[in-house]
Formats: sequence, structure tokens, C-alpha cells
Amino acid sequence: MNAAYRINELREQLEYHNRKYYEEDSPEISDYEYDDMLRELETLESEHPELLVPESPTQHVGGSAKPEAGKKIRHDVPMLSLEDKFSREEVVDFVGKMKRELGDPTFIVEPKIDGLSVALRYRDGEFMQGITRGDGINYGEDVTANLKMIKSIPQTLSEKIPYLEVRGEVYMDNEVFEEVNARQEEEGKKIFANPRNCAAGTLRMLNPQVVAERKLSIIIFNLQAVQGKEFKSHAETLDCLSKQGFQVSKYTICRTEDEVWEAICAIDNTRGEFSYGLDGAVIKVDSLSDREKLGTTSKVPRWSIAYKYPPEEKQTKVLHIEVNVGRTGRLTPLAILEPVRLAGTTVSRASLHNQDQIDRLDVRIGDTVIVRKAAEIIPQIMSVIKDKRPDGTSPFIIPDKCPVCGSSAVRETTNEKEGSGILCTNVNCPAQLARLLIHFASRQAMDIDGLGPAVVDALLEKGYIKDLSDIYYLRDRREDLIRDAITGRSSAKKSDTSKSTDKLLAAIERSKDNDIDKLINGFGIRNVGKFAGSLLKNNFADIFSIVNASIEELVRLDGFGEISAKAIIDFFKQKQNIYILERLQNAGVNMKSKAVNSTIDNVLEGSTFVLTGTLPTMTRDEACEMIEKHSGRISGSVSKKTTYLLAGEDAGSKLTKAQGLGIKVLSEDDFMNILK
Repeated sequence: MNAAYRINELREQLEYHNRKYYEEDSPEISDYEYDDMLRELETLESEHPELLVPESPTQHVGGSAKPEAGKKIRHDVPMLSLEDKFSREEVVDFVGKMKRELGDPTFIVEPKIDGLSVALRYRDGEFMQGITRGDGINYGEDVTANLKMIKSIPQTLSEKIPYLEVRGEVYMDNEVFEEVNARQEEEGKKIFANPRNCAAGTLRMLNPQVVAERKLSIIIFNLQAVQGKEFKSHAETLDCLSKQGFQVSKYTICRTEDEVWEAICAIDNTRGEFSYGLDGAVIKVDSLSDREKLGTTSKVPRWSIAYKYPPEEKQTKVLHIEVNVGRTGRLTPLAILEPVRLAGTTVSRASLHNQDQIDRLDVRIGDTVIVRKAAEIIPQIMSVIKDKRPDGTSPFIIPDKCPVCGSSAVRETTNEKEGSGILCTNVNCPAQLARLLIHFASRQAMDIDGLGPAVVDALLEKGYIKDLSDIYYLRDRREDLIRDAITGRSSAKKSDTSKSTDKLLAAIERSKDNDIDKLINGFGIRNVGKFAGSLLKNNFADIFSIVNASIEELVRLDGFGEISAKAIIDFFKQKQNIYILERLQNAGVNMKSKAVNSTIDNVLEGSTFVLTGTLPTMTRDEACEMIEKHSGRISGSVSKKTTYLLAGEDAGSKLTKAQGLGIKVLSEDDFMNILK
């Protein structure tokens, strides 16, 4: 292959994966695979120096500051990355080079935490600002409000140091990560691939309360800048920072190459005992004056390297493949393995994700497989050793019936990277009923105040609810609900439990009067959200008209796609869903559209609106309702068919696209003037 072609190909791939890792917090390849590509590029560029350009991924730190996560803050001290090494020989070369340049230096070896790097700034002992690495050289993102939610960050130091800047790694404990993913699945949201992604995504959120709920932690590993104190060594700075209230890196002091390597191996041998992910060890020159003498390149310090541990892999056997059903209805195949020790823990299970993954690996019961821990946390099967396959095996096929309730299971394509999922079609399947009930009661659906996760779990546990429609028959069991303290603690006074029970029953009663788009959204039909529900409400007289609609009728609705139409048809084909509808109707839940024949006038007839940003005096729901009452239509995306873009503060990419297409942009005042 032509060297120039391969260099350009590697640069494009690395820049793509840089964006996925640093800016989107959703890497698609392992660190090991990324490092292999980077090393290949470095080798090619050294062999062809005429092809080296300043924009190459080998010449700069990973990502860029994302303005939507917080305002850009200039770095006082660059937050550089480290040069990665992968063998003992490379570590020995580094130690030897330092000895030649410095005489007899002391080294520090520390665990390398797999998290998100941040800088914390203190003035007169008070925490004043925190920023992400961003581009590492010029700017990072201001995430101060979120960092204040991390309990391990001291808000006030033991000493009133005039100015202090430290660098640390924000991470998420493995147990916390599992809890967060369980909640994500329960709420029907996408689960995180690993703790690093989850920590990074959480820290960039606009809601600090979510950061507090997800219990992020931080370990400080470097002093960036200080005024009012002097230090001679890195070890001295860590000891001082520990006394100030910081959780700091554990370190080992080494003098010889053998001691350095022994420290690296010691971390490797115990990394399974850490409560958080490690992806290597860091080797640093201890003397701060020696560091100053060595300086940095444009990308890395010359006084430090990172040794990356190769992913540990072991052989084991697949004893069985079981299929579990998650709270979203997804059927997930799980390989039951002959127990094997891997990265410090015993592994006996590995997710096979979906049928596409099973087919790609061609993994069968009885196979001998290679198992690795992704990000040192999640076991995964890498490959099958076909030479060891026993006779008589057959390909594994996920069943087309739900193993929990026996209902049909259908294949749903997500995207090429994630493959296809297989889903139980029964919304009242016990495995996913809790998630459905929580969604049904949420504000964007039936808005039943008081029917949250704790109450839902209690209702299911005590057998009050077997399917969705049972919510509207709870009124007949008021005394039982009070007796079992479903809406409160068992130790609460009966009068308090009575009040909370009556409050819940009143909220359920009020929800009966909702328009049918709320009910449609509450069913949690895949690919049928708020916008689709609104279209159905505006074009059909009642729920049963929608049940009897053909796919052609649905697709003819402006903005209603074929995928959503098929989802509606498939949902109402299920007998159990028609049974639920009938019980809801018998309980007095509204089944008629309030939008049909309820228009004020036709002033917006023929106009299609897209909304973006925050309006000054009305919510988006209120604006949508007003548009519909004046015979206008609403679309979720800007296209040539869009008539107006109603834009508020912080309008995003929709505004840019509308301007490019020459679509008229309205403020809230402009919109109200049209209605006059």
C-alpha cells in the first residue's frame, strides 16, 4: 500500500476516534486498538518525514473544548497527554535516557486511572474553578458547578494557600457504574459502555444534580501550579496535597530500572482489586527541577511516560447460553463460562449482546473461547478456537418467543455498529412492566404524580398490578393500599399514609381526562414518541380509529414515517394490547381526540412549524398546542417542507439549517403577531 495513502487513512481514523473518545465520550475501539494505529502512524511518519504535517494526530493532544458543556477557559498550565510504552524494553530505554541526562534520578510509579482529566483551581484555600482538558494546550471547558457535586473534591483546603492548581482524574467506581446502567436500562435509556464513558458524559451534563446522584470520585496526580509554597519533588507535593484533603495517587519511589519494572508489575498484579478501572502505570521523574530542565514537546512531557498493560486474555469453555429479558424488553444472550481468573477477578459470564454478535463469532455451546475484560471491567468473548470445537454442536439462535412471558419476540435493527436487537412484543411482560409503568406515569405521558419507581416496585411486589390497565382499578383497593403502606414507609402514621394514598388516587383520576397523544406516548411504543402522538391526535377522532388504520393512512400523515407507522400497526395487532385498551376505556380513561374539531381558526392551515431553543414566555408544549389549535402542523426536523422555524434562546443546529434553506425564522413576538 502507498505510504501517503496509508498515512492519510490512519489520520482520518484517529481523528474520528479522538472525537468519539474526547468529545462524545463514546469510544468505538479499545485503547489498545487505538494505540496500535497511532504507533503505526508514528512509524510511517518517521520513515517519511516529508509527509509529516502539524495537524497530524501524532502532533497534538486528543480533543477540543466543547462549548455546549460550559464556557471555554484558557489553560494556565498545559494539560498534556503522555507518551505510551508497551514493553519492558521501552521502559528500560526511558529510564536509561533519564539517567544519561540527569545523572542519578529518582522515579515515581503510579497507577494510571481510566477517567476524565480535570484541573482544579483554588485561591486562598477556596475552590474557585474546575476545567476539563479540552484541547490540552489552549482551552478546556468550565465544569465548576458539576465538580462541586463530587464529595472527594475539598471545597476548602486545610491551609489558605494563595493560589493552587492541581490535576486529577475523575472516575466512577465499578459498583456505582453498574447501578447507573441498571437505572438507564430501567428507564429505557442507552446504557454506557464503560465507567470512563459514563464519568465523562456525566461531568459534561448541564444538571449538577445528576452528577451528585452518580457519585463521581477524583484522584489527584499532579501539582500544576502553586503560589506561597515551594516543593522539591513530586512525592512531596502528593504528601502535602493529601494533608490538604485531596485523595491522591498511591505511589512507589524507585531508583533502578528493575525497581521501576517491579512497581509496574505490582500494579498489574493487583489491578483487579481496585474499585475503579486502570489502563496502565505512569512513570515520572520525581525531582521538579529535573522536570523543568527536561521540559516538554508540543504534545507530551519529556519527564514521564505511561506503560499500557496489554489486555489479559484467557481460554475457557462455553457451558451454556441463556437468554435474559431486560426491563426494556430486549432479549440478551449470556454465555455461561467455565470459571476463569482474569484481571484479578473470577469470570463466569460474558454478554453476547445480540444475534449479530453470536453469528459474527459463530460461538456455540461447548466451544473453547478467548475471553478478555474490556476496559478491565466487562468480560467479553473475543474469538472461538474452532480447532477445539466438539462434534455435534450447532449454531445458537435466540428464540422467537420471550422466555419470560412466551409472547412473540421480534428483531429490531438499531444501527450497523450496534447490530440488531430482539425484543419481547408484550408491553406487560413481567420483565419490563416496571419500566413501562414508570414511563406511563411520567410527565410527558399520563403525568400521574406520585407513581414513581418506589411506588411502582411496591405495587408489583404486592401483586396490585399485573398489567398497565390495573392502575385505573387501584381506587377499588384503597384500604389495602393504606394497610400495606404502598405510598409511604410502613412506620408512617396511618393518617399520613391515607393522605399520600388519596393524593395518588386523585392524580390517577385526573389523568383519565388527558388527550389521546398522552396515552399513546404512555404505551411506550418503539419509534412512536411525543411528535408522532401529536400527529395521531390531530388526524384521528379516537384511539380505535388509529387501531383500525392501515399503514398507508398513517404514512400519508405529513411527518409520520414508515417505521413509526409499522410500529403502530404491530403494537395494536397484539391481542393483549387491545385487551388493555378495552379495560382502560371501561375504567373511564379518555379515548377521544380533543384536537379534532377543537381548532380556534385556520390561520396557520398549510403551515409546518419546527421549534428550537427556549421561548421567553411559553413552554414548547404550549407553543405546539397553540399552533395545532390554529390548524398548523409541527415537525421535528427542518426540511424544504418547513414553513417557519420558531426559535428561542440557545437555538442550535436547526437554526443554521433553516437559514441555509431560506426558511423564515420567527421569534415568539413574530409568532403571536401572525395569530393576531
